[in-house]
Amino acid sequence: MSAPGAAGEGRMEAVVVHEVGTYAHLRVPVPEPGPGEALIEVHVTGLCRTDLKLIRHGHRDLDLPRVPGEEVVGEIVALGPPPSEPEQHIHDSSAAFAVGDRVYVYPGLWCGRCPSCRRGAENLCREMRIMGFHRDGGFAEYTTAPLQSLIAIPDTLSEEQAVFAEPLSCCLNALELARLGEGEALGIWGAGPAGTLLCRAGALLGATPHVVEPDQRRRNYVAGAPGAPASASFAAAVATQVDVAVVAAGDPRAYTEAVKALSPRGRLVVFSGLLPAADDAFHISLNAVHYHEHTLVGAYGCCFRHGQAALDLLAGGALRVDDLISHRLPLAELARGLDAVAERSGMKVHLYPGVPAQACVRTPSTVKETT
Repeated sequence: MSAPGAAGEGRMEAVVVHEVGTYAHLRVPVPEPGPGEALIEVHVTGLCRTDLKLIRHGHRDLDLPRVPGEEVVGEIVALGPPPSEPEQHIHDSSAAFAVGDRVYVYPGLWCGRCPSCRRGAENLCREMRIMGFHRDGGFAEYTTAPLQSLIAIPDTLSEEQAVFAEPLSCCLNALELARLGEGEALGIWGAGPAGTLLCRAGALLGATPHVVEPDQRRRNYVAGAPGAPASASFAAAVATQVDVAVVAAGDPRAYTEAVKALSPRGRLVVFSGLLPAADDAFHISLNAVHYHEHTLVGAYGCCFRHGQAALDLLAGGALRVDDLISHRLPLAELARGLDAVAERSGMKVHLYPGVPAQACVRTPSTVKETT
């Protein structure tokens, strides 16, 4: 994949969602970076259940038409002009990056002025613009991103590892909001990529993870993976009370189980959203919350600092992720990747825009049928 001769010249491969329920695989013009932006050649982009939901069911924050993809790693190939009036309330990244730098893109663009931003919760910014939702994302050979959203990839970190920074950031935000402490029991419902990252990050914080996963294929895989924490347990159903419960599965039954498993003064983290019909039908007993002094907290996305912390964790080697990649696919095989996510037949799916199928290292699903 070669860089365009100049910013904005040439055409590129991209996936575009024009209406919910379908997408088009097209050749489109290469975007041009605006003031305070960089043009990034996308080297790898992650595919997650949020992308599946966005494409097949829509999303509250989706503006159409849109190039999806909020897990993006690549190389700066061009810089836009400096902004005419730099925002003083947002860190100045204009001098920190140059053409050729490898970067992870924090998917949010925040204002820095609103109450949420001022208290360090820019993921809840009232003017938040999310890559892949409000502005074009990484399911393309090139994308533009604000310099304020870029984080340099440490030299010791591969790009396949670095792209895990986005889902790991969301997990770090959830554990932060849970006030997870050393020695606490951490219940995690779901052993997909997010649930597995929650398990591994929770163990590093000194908690004892208990992963609940009814799918025996997936449960066996994560339990036997090289990066699985020695302190973690994996079961089809909850076997103990927990201090913190994080639901990393979009299933109301998981939330029902998680609430029942909470110890007195336990904290439930609403990490995975539900489809509208399931959300409308879900019920929780406020009496149980009252008598057991339970705490419920939502966790949506992540902040810029979580991206920095995630890259530091990954670069330090304490949290392994290479054993979670089950599919490496060209962008043209997005349908195959979406099916793998929908059917839970793999773990982490990576897409490589602009790379022909024969050049992708194709690993079969590591979630095997149990005989």
